[in-house]
Amino acid sequence: MLAVIGGSSLSQLAGLDVSHREVLRTPYGEPSGAITFGQMFGRPMAFLGRNGYGHTILPHEVNYRANLWALHERGALGIISVASVGSIRADLKPGDVVIPHQIIDYTWGRKSTYFEGLDRGVTHVDFTEPYDANLRKQLIEAAREVGVPMSDSAVYAVTQGPRLETAAEIDRLERDGADVVGMTAMPEAALARELGVPYASIGVVANHAAGRGASRHSISFESIQAVLERSMGGVRNIIEKMVERGG
Repeated sequence: MLAVIGGSSLSQLAGLDVSHREVLRTPYGEPSGAITFGQMFGRPMAFLGRNGYGHTILPHEVNYRANLWALHERGALGIISVASVGSIRADLKPGDVVIPHQIIDYTWGRKSTYFEGLDRGVTHVDFTEPYDANLRKQLIEAAREVGVPMSDSAVYAVTQGPRLETAAEIDRLERDGADVVGMTAMPEAALARELGVPYASIGVVANHAAGRGASRHSISFESIQAVLERSMGGVRNIIEKMVERGG
C-alpha cells in the first residue's frame, strides 16, 4: 500500500476511491487525524493530513512519530510526502515542483526517533541518502509524463517554524547549500527510515524565500495561497500517474 501525507496545501487526494476512514491509536499518541483508506487504479492507498482537520496543527507540534507509526502499522510500503516550500535557488519560481534529494535539518526539540529509552540499546540508521531512490525516480518520471514543471533535485532546509525566516537566515541557508526551505521534512524522513519504509517528497514552491524575488521586502500570504491552489492539481496528477504506472 502506498501512503500519501499531505500538508496544508493538499487536504484530500483526488482520484482516491475511498473505502473507509480510521482513527488510530499508537504507542506515541494520536496521529494528526483519521487516515483515509481506498483504492486508485485498483491499488490500495492511504491518505493522512499532516496538519490535522482545518489545518490546526503547527509544523513543530505535529506528532510525526504517531503519524509514521500508524501508516507503517496499517501496511504502508511507501510514503509520499507533499509539502509547500520557499524557493532559495534563483531558477525555482512559485508554482514549480521539486523532488528533493537531500535534507539539512535545522529543527530542534521535536520527538525525532523511536530508538530511545533505557530499555533500548543504542541504534543508528544510515541517512546518507534521506529519500528513497526508487520512489524519487517514479515521481520524476510521472511528473515528466504529465508535463508538470519540475526540478529533479533540491536540498531541502528544514526550519523550526512556525514563523518564516529572516532574509539573513535565508542567506545563511544558501551558503549552507540549501535550494528550498520548509518546516516538515524532519523528523518525518528520518522516522520513515527507522521504520524501514521507503519515503520521498514532492515540494511545491509556494513563494520566493525571504529576501528573494517578490519576497525581497515581505512575503504575501495571499499570494502563497493562490499559488498553492493553482499548483495542487499538478501534484495530484503526478501522484495519479505514478500509481497508474504501477508505483
